[in-house]
Amino acid sequence: MSERPFLRLAVVGHTNTGKTSLMRTLTRDPNFGEVQDEPGTTRHVEGARLLVNDATAIELFDTPGMEDGIALLDYMDQLAQRAQRLDGPDRIRRFLDSPESKRRFEQEARVLNKLLDCDAGLYVIDVRDPVLGKYKDELAILASCGQPLLPVLNFTRSPNQRAGDWRDALARLGLHANVEFDTVAPALDGEAQLYDKLALLLDSHAALLKALNEDIVLQRDIRRADALRLIAELLVDVAAWHLGSASDDTSVTQATETLRRQVRKRENQCIKALLKRYKFKAADFPYHDLPLKGERWGMDLFHPQALRDMGIHVSKGIAAGAAAGATIDVFTAGLSLGAAALTGAVIGGLWQSSGPYGKRILGRLKGYRELSVDDAVLRLLGARQITLVNALERRGHAAQGPIVLAGEPGNIKESTDKQSGDDGAIATVAPASNANDDAGHTPLSKGRLPEELNEARGQPLWSTLSADYSPNPRREQVIKSLAKRLA
Repeated sequence: MSERPFLRLAVVGHTNTGKTSLMRTLTRDPNFGEVQDEPGTTRHVEGARLLVNDATAIELFDTPGMEDGIALLDYMDQLAQRAQRLDGPDRIRRFLDSPESKRRFEQEARVLNKLLDCDAGLYVIDVRDPVLGKYKDELAILASCGQPLLPVLNFTRSPNQRAGDWRDALARLGLHANVEFDTVAPALDGEAQLYDKLALLLDSHAALLKALNEDIVLQRDIRRADALRLIAELLVDVAAWHLGSASDDTSVTQATETLRRQVRKRENQCIKALLKRYKFKAADFPYHDLPLKGERWGMDLFHPQALRDMGIHVSKGIAAGAAAGATIDVFTAGLSLGAAALTGAVIGGLWQSSGPYGKRILGRLKGYRELSVDDAVLRLLGARQITLVNALERRGHAAQGPIVLAGEPGNIKESTDKQSGDDGAIATVAPASNANDDAGHTPLSKGRLPEELNEARGQPLWSTLSADYSPNPRREQVIKSLAKRLA
């Protein structure tokens, strides 16, 4: 075993099983290597490092895919017939010294050279494929290197997976330790499981792998804390923002459109920041211009159905106000725009049909008033960002398809059917349908708004959307408190 203070791991396997995808997900680098839906995309060995406290913990090497294990094993058997009692590593070295290692089997030779040079190998398996003879021969060849080998069962969330068949086949080959790690939609503890299994095979590096696992948990907690702060900043900005308007219908309609446009823009800024924090690209969550119909979320931010889809509960009084087009904001004595008011309808026509409630609103509009976003829209803003964060935490950096809203209610889902690329898959985020879903666990789903947002309501200068915005120590305290509450 190596005397190095860090591990060297070779990522090996058949072509197009997700080796580069595993590298991307473990390193959280969507730009590592090249992923395409064709065999032999990786033609050379590429490396990356995992750090703990700025020191290298693991060196990972992405190797070319093995393509002809059956022919290679036959060739190695022929070479072995010319020698006496060769063990596994000697058989491998004899092959590497042969002319065919630089011709017909050049790609396989690169893989075996790298595995001999490393402390262990990760054998990546696409469990959607049947257990074929070529894979068994590959495993026999790789096992001959004499290095610990940990099979990694990839794409286990696919409905077409054959993980049980693969475990049986691996056991017959003497490989009883294996780990499930879906590179498109890994479990939150997927990395921990992988490194725990490695620690069983490499007990001399158990302390190093434990330290790496602890750092992974720490970094995950830091990312989520940063994400919740970004969401808290968004909510405070929107809650504190007040937009002045004259009382006539035209002015109110124009101010309404301005408010709606600016809130969408501010939400878009938050989304871009969340993607960057989790090291994903804009293409992973498209439609960043947030068009009026809300293509990206499937429903416009200000549409009442969006509230129901995300499990936002409102009282009958608020619902009545939303149907009329507006509700009274008791905190600002101004006007708070309800969800239905912001779908493009002309407000004046709706007030006349709203009965006594509408007359109260008309009385408020006799003078100059301030407009602000309704509480229900604030709840929706927060719920949507938290749903996105949950999706990003469950998304591997090898996923090729965009995150989209699922058509059916439920929790976050991942589809791992092949679409394009080495592991092209579409990650879908389903809206929360009740209080047991991802977004429904937040303090924003029902009941009174968090105290921090109620305080922000009365502080127009706290909003960066305002031309009069001014940094304030109390605003910073409120943002920290709200982020902690969202956690």
